[in-house]
Amino acid sequence: MPRLHGAGRHWPKRNTDYIILGFVVYASAKPRLLFEEMNWTAIATLALLVVSNIVMTFAWYGHLKLQAEGISTHWPLIGVILFSWGIALFEYMFMVPANRIGYVENGGPFSLMQLKVIQEVITLTVFTVFVTIFFKNEQLHWNHFVAFFLLIAAVYFAFLKVD
Repeated sequence: MPRLHGAGRHWPKRNTDYIILGFVVYASAKPRLLFEEMNWTAIATLALLVVSNIVMTFAWYGHLKLQAEGISTHWPLIGVILFSWGIALFEYMFMVPANRIGYVENGGPFSLMQLKVIQEVITLTVFTVFVTIFFKNEQLHWNHFVAFFLLIAAVYFAFLKVD
C-alpha cells in the first residue's frame, strides 16, 4: 500500500511534484493517481469543494432553467435573488469547511492560492457539466477547450514550488 502523505506545509514533497488532472506527476517517475499521494484531509477538502460548487451552480444558474421551463417566468427580480440566496446558504455549509480543513495553517495540505485555483477549476468543470445537461442550446467550442487547458496550466503553476 502506498504511503499517504500530504498534510502540512511540505506537500508536494519535492519541487518536481505537481498535480495535473488528478495525477501527481514526478519528473523522475511515472504519474500516479493523486489519491494515492494524499491524506483524507485533502480528499475531504476536494469533495467538499465539489459539493459546494454543485450547489452554487444551481444557485447562480438554476433560476435560468426554472425561467426557461416557465416556473419562475413571472417572479420579480427580488424573488429570484432571495431564491438564489436560499440555495447559496447551503453552499457555504460546504465551502467554509472545505477551506478551513484544507488550509495549510489549519493542518491541511493547501495554501490559500492553491485552494482558490482548485476551486476555480472545479467551478468550471461543474458549470460545464451543468450547462451540457440543462441547457442543450449551449455548445462547447475550441476556445472553451483552450480555456480549460489554461486553467490546468494555472493549477500547475499554483503548485509549482519557487524558492
